[in-house]
Amino acid sequence: MSVSISTPPDDDMVPPEIVATVFYSATVSDNLALLVAESVGGTQRLTWGNEGAMQLLGYGLEDLRTLPAAHLFPTLGGGELKLLLRRERTARMTLPVRMANGATVDAVVITTPAPGGRMWTMRILDTANEQERALRATADAHERRFSALTERSPIPTLLSEQGMRLAHVNDAFCTLVGLRAEQLLGTGWIDTIHEDDLDGVIEQVAAALDGAEVETQARLVRADGSVRTTVIRFAHLFTPGMGAGFVGTIEDITDRLAFEAKLAHQANHDPLTGLPNRTLLAQYVADRFHVGTSGLACLFLDLDNFKVVNDSLGHTAGDELLVEVAARLGATVRPGDLVARFGGDEFVVVCENVDEEAAVALAGRVSEALARPMRLGGVDIRPYASVGVTVQTAEHVLAEELIRDCDIAMYQAKASGKGRVTVLDQQARAQARDKLRLVTELRDAIERREIVMYYQPIFSTRDGQPVAVESLARWDHPERGPVSPTVFVPLAEESGLITGLGRLVLDETCRQLAEWDHLLGVGTVGRANVNVSALQLDDNLAAQVAAALERHSLAPSRIQIEITESALMKDPTSAREVLEQLRDLGVELAIDDFGTGYSSLAYLRHLPVDCLKVDRSFVAELADGHSEIASAVIAMARNLNLCTVAEGWRPSSRPRS
Repeated sequence: MSVSISTPPDDDMVPPEIVATVFYSATVSDNLALLVAESVGGTQRLTWGNEGAMQLLGYGLEDLRTLPAAHLFPTLGGGELKLLLRRERTARMTLPVRMANGATVDAVVITTPAPGGRMWTMRILDTANEQERALRATADAHERRFSALTERSPIPTLLSEQGMRLAHVNDAFCTLVGLRAEQLLGTGWIDTIHEDDLDGVIEQVAAALDGAEVETQARLVRADGSVRTTVIRFAHLFTPGMGAGFVGTIEDITDRLAFEAKLAHQANHDPLTGLPNRTLLAQYVADRFHVGTSGLACLFLDLDNFKVVNDSLGHTAGDELLVEVAARLGATVRPGDLVARFGGDEFVVVCENVDEEAAVALAGRVSEALARPMRLGGVDIRPYASVGVTVQTAEHVLAEELIRDCDIAMYQAKASGKGRVTVLDQQARAQARDKLRLVTELRDAIERREIVMYYQPIFSTRDGQPVAVESLARWDHPERGPVSPTVFVPLAEESGLITGLGRLVLDETCRQLAEWDHLLGVGTVGRANVNVSALQLDDNLAAQVAAALERHSLAPSRIQIEITESALMKDPTSAREVLEQLRDLGVELAIDDFGTGYSSLAYLRHLPVDCLKVDRSFVAELADGHSEIASAVIAMARNLNLCTVAEGWRPSSRPRS
């Protein structure tokens, strides 16, 4: 056998004769039991022993050389033997050592690895002496105190005095795994660890035995076969006379993980239908979207006349319809396709590895499945849907563009008659993108006050003199040129910009009136009329008007608010409440485009308005000699003590009255 000792260089070198003397002493000593183990073919085998080891264990040298190291330690499993024969550092354990006659002797085994990590020196110390017995008694006392402290604790707790062998488990751990304490002591507890998590637990135990405080997540298999997910925390414990062990505490996180999973599911799924919601849909498409590829398709579905079901049969019936639609979609699409509820009565289907023809065919099958009759509230209905289809092309650079495009295609399907399947064409896509850009530019124009006011005079029919002006918003786009209010006002209403636009028009009109007062004095403009959108008819309108008047030091009578007849008829009760708030403020009120909204004349009599503006289509008929409708409106207004304004009339073509 060759032995090498790593020594300092130069003057600190150990002379060879000293090395030989030490080795000889170790070989012949009968008070020191030394063994050498070596890794051979993946198995640790004994290759040498000194005189003390042969006397203690009763083996001859040749017999020792035939034994695997595991034979000497009958209580160690494979995992624990690795902890004893560490490649990186010295290890110490107190455990039974098997002798040649089959009996065991309690001993302290200290192993030291050679630099190469393939050979170990093992020193065996018989504990059958007074000092070791005293240390054992001390260790037993420690264990009794530990048992007393942890036995009734609700926290599952483990105690190892040496290696992975448990000396104590408390009732909480026994309850957790459904086993008795005697089944868990020693290495029995290892059998409760899920086989896929065992290596990780052994690694963390090894770290704890080296002095670290560590934790790991591991599944425990109960006696009934059920599995609990836990966090096991290990802390180093040194027991006199025994060596390195650990204290382990277990936190059962099974219910917490289930609750967190439930919350995550709720955050990403529609509570009514159980389908993925818009958030999960966006993530799903983004994960599968790759620029420059094809084969990813989206179908956007919107139920036709869903509001009719809600209004006529109630919201419960509407919910039943949505649930049934979700079920039919799931049963119709291909395995692997995603069905999501986009919101309201809108659904999206995402398909992979399809071309346009296959996507359109799927949309057709979906439409047929949805159109089958179903019974709701005692009524048979057929839930038709408008479907927009988009397949990824080279022009799509963002995942959200795919969903947006199929949404546009769906609106094309609705516009062409509902109950249809439409594939997005490039012209519609370009128009939609241009509309998005226009919305952004309109928002910027409102913020920068680039929407300017033009003031159209209102003349008296008595003397042809101007008595007021109507404030007209105009947008001169730096690139597009003049943008008609028939374009940008509806756009503002659709995109949520109408409130900002309305505040701008009101404030700029009041500012202009104040400026005219300063410049013209008594000859100033008496009143300005401001048009208000139907979407502005809420409880905030009166406060906004009052704030603008106060900001520019104007009396309420200087402003007249114009509201179209059709806007008033959308929600007459709410509109009347808003008008009354404005009337209480002292502002005059006018109904614009009168005669086009089919309002109830009986209801009109109760509205707090001051003026009717006859729609220009009726005024235009005066030039052709057809004055019947205009004359009737003027007569009715006179009977209601209301003034009238003829839209589009010029003083040079004054009508007869």
